[in-house]
This record gives sequence, C-alpha cells and structure tokens, in this order.
Amino acid sequence: MTTAISAILAGAVLLFWSADRFVEGAAGTARHFGMSSLMIGMIIVGFGTSAPEMLVSAMASLQNNAGIALGNAFGSNIANIALILGLSSVISPISVHSRVLRRELPLLTLVTGLVIFLISDLTISRSNALVLLAVFLLVIVWTLRQGTAADADPLGTEISREMDVHSMPVRRALFWLFAGLILLIFSSRILVWGAVRIAEALGISDLVIGLTIVAVGTSLPELASSLVAAIKKEHDIALGNIIGSNIFNTLAVVGIAGSIRPLHGNPELLFRDMLLMGILTVSIFLLGYGYRRHGRINRVEGGILLCVYCVYVYILIRGVS
Repeated sequence: MTTAISAILAGAVLLFWSADRFVEGAAGTARHFGMSSLMIGMIIVGFGTSAPEMLVSAMASLQNNAGIALGNAFGSNIANIALILGLSSVISPISVHSRVLRRELPLLTLVTGLVIFLISDLTISRSNALVLLAVFLLVIVWTLRQGTAADADPLGTEISREMDVHSMPVRRALFWLFAGLILLIFSSRILVWGAVRIAEALGISDLVIGLTIVAVGTSLPELASSLVAAIKKEHDIALGNIIGSNIFNTLAVVGIAGSIRPLHGNPELLFRDMLLMGILTVSIFLLGYGYRRHGRINRVEGGILLCVYCVYVYILIRGVS
C-alpha cells in the first residue's frame, strides 16, 4: 500500500512537471514555425494540458481498467469546472471577453451531450470511439479556422503576452517537446499502476479511484495554469484552459481509450457522474456566454461550484465506506 501511494504521489508530481515542460516546448516550437498565439493557445496548450488525461486513460484501457479510463476523463471534466474554475472564480471573478470562447462554450455543451448519448447504453464501443475521434478532428479543423483570425481577440492577446515572458530558443523548445512527452508516458504508467493497486487493496472500484485521485492528479496542469491566470486577472486564459481541456477530454481522451478497447461503465457512471458533468457544463455555458453583456462568473457562483465538488466527493467516499 505504501508503495502504491508513493507511486501515485510521484506520478502526479512528475505528470504536472512534465506536462508543463511539454506545453512550453510545444508552444515554443509552434511559435518558431509561425503559428499564431491564438492557435497555440487553442490547440497546442489545450492538447498539452490534456496530455496527462490522454496518456493515463490510454494506459488504463490497455490494462483493461475501464473504470480508471472513463473515471479519469469524466472526473477531470467535473474537477475542471467545479474545483478549478470554482477556485479560480473565488480568487478573481472571471469576466469573459473573448469572442472565440463564446463560440467554444456552446460547442463544449454539444460535445458533452454527444458523449452522454453515446454512453447511455453504458458502453463506449469502438464505433462510438471513432465517432468521438471524427468529431474531434472536425473540432480541430474548426479551431484552426478560428485561429487564422487576428490575435486582436482578447484570448490571443493574453496568450501572446504570456509567451513573450516564457520565450525560449528553438533547440531548447524541441528538447522539452520530446523529453516532456517521454516523461508524460513514464509518469502516467506509474500513476495508473499505483491507482490500480490501491483499488485492489481497499476493495474500491477503479471507477471511484479514477473519478477522484487519478482525475485530480491529471488535472494538476489545468489547476496550476488557471490559478496563475486568475491571480494575473487573465480571465480568458483561465476559462479557456477549462473549456479546451474538457473538449479534449470528452472527444480525444475517451475516443482514444475506447478505440484501444471497448469501455463498459455502470449505472452510477451515467446517473451520477455523467448527469453532474452535464449540469456543470450547462451552468458554465449560461454563466460564461452572456447575452446582452459579457459573461461573468463571480465569487458567489465560484463558491457554489466548490461546494458542489465537495458534496460530490463526499457522496463518492460515503458510497465506498
């Protein structure tokens, strides 16, 4: 048990550190080859911060641990909104100025509805997974078209300012791109191994482990980047991290894991976890989109999101005991 706990802690810390290096390397490389700041923020950073979820769920699927694969993806989405966005909003109320994010909010809602529909029979088959990956490719194409717009969008401006601060030579960027990816793969294997051992030792379902320990561990990059953005009052980056990560998790993470091996869930996954994920997604759409004014998530609403996450984790723990 001690070894398994140490593996989870070490794996989570290494995941966080290697994901950060990977994102910096990928962003630096992309900028060297002329990609706009807006495209880097929407694609490179979104992919990089979701790389831990992607690799952990893929590893779990290879080892036939569907609970960890699905729990990690959907648990990360829940943690991103209720825990990370809630905490970020408490630190600094989030105002949404980016036109791009206002277009991505309804997209995230539609994508969430799609995955709930596909898993309504408690299975993500390979054909379901291919549908998710096909939609993911369409989203990438749409994102590339959005990214060709001028960086005058507030999101592009904030990302460009951050990249100027963290610029690096191309050789160093390429080094961290590949080294970060290798470390991500290694740390994800350690994390999955430790999670499976703890689940076996305590008699806890791998789904609950995936929804809690693994999901929070793989969401550390989003937690760090969103909190820093909130402190700096870079509100569009703080929300953009969450939206981008959840789209990647829903389509690419579940799609890749399901294409490796069909994933089977249980009724609790649908009526407890997916239901909450859907409600949270609709809530940030309503709060963040705005109609006659800019969208805004204030401290009270952020506090409510945090309370929802605490109650959710309590329900999961109580169900185990």
